[in-house]
Amino acid sequence: MEIRILALEGPEVDPVELCARVRAICRDGPGEVVCDATALTAPTLGAVNAVARAALTARRLGVPFRVRASPALHALLDLVGLGQPLREPEQREPPGRVQEGVEPDDPAVG
Repeated sequence: MEIRILALEGPEVDPVELCARVRAICRDGPGEVVCDATALTAPTLGAVNAVARAALTARRLGVPFRVRASPALHALLDLVGLGQPLREPEQREPPGRVQEGVEPDDPAVG
């Protein structure tokens, strides 16, 4: 499985440009994209937004996406609920069918 590294530089990250880079990388068919955001030592919510959009872009293209980040960025990602990888929903048994019998002279429930 090929892993492609997507490095983020600079204090601010443009989400549109980052998503375009993710699409370009995913076009080559990597097995996984790792976003190296360790250079963002003072991350902002804008950086969290860009990383979240990049992760969504990769997911829509069927490519796993991981983030390698500073503790500060990991804390922000955790705070907004993006720190853990998205899991597949649990498979549960379908609910059993409820069969109710109604007698013609039963009073209405109100």
